Amino acid sequence: MTRKTKADTVLIIEDDADIRTFASRVLELEGYRILQSETGEKGLRLAREKGVSLILLDLRLPGESGWTLLEKMKGAPETAAIPVIVFTASVAASQHQRALAMGAADYLTKPLSASALKNTVVGILRKR
Repeated sequence: MTRKTKADTVLIIEDDADIRTFASRVLELEGYRILQSETGEKGLRLAREKGVSLILLDLRLPGESGWTLLEKMKGAPETAAIPVIVFTASVAASQHQRALAMGAADYLTKPLSASALKNTVVGILRKR
């Protein structure tokens, strides 16, 4: 169990509704407040406006890619400090290294396990 003074807000940017729902349920059970977005554009707006503590970002999104969105978030003063966990189906080491080099806090591969998701989020938020 994590010790929090108030519920941290996690933004999930993922176009697959089933994955968004799964991640939301896992993290809600840990006491996190969840925001969801199916597009990068909406996700970026929410990140800027809602006081987000952490972002889960899919790399394959309709319209703007997760790569472009990660670059925008890490390049903007209002979102640069928000930890981003990239999650994708790609297990390629080059993708993992690229995400970390661009400023991602971690990299998870799909299918997500509840324990890996929970442990990664808790670990990153604990470091803040």
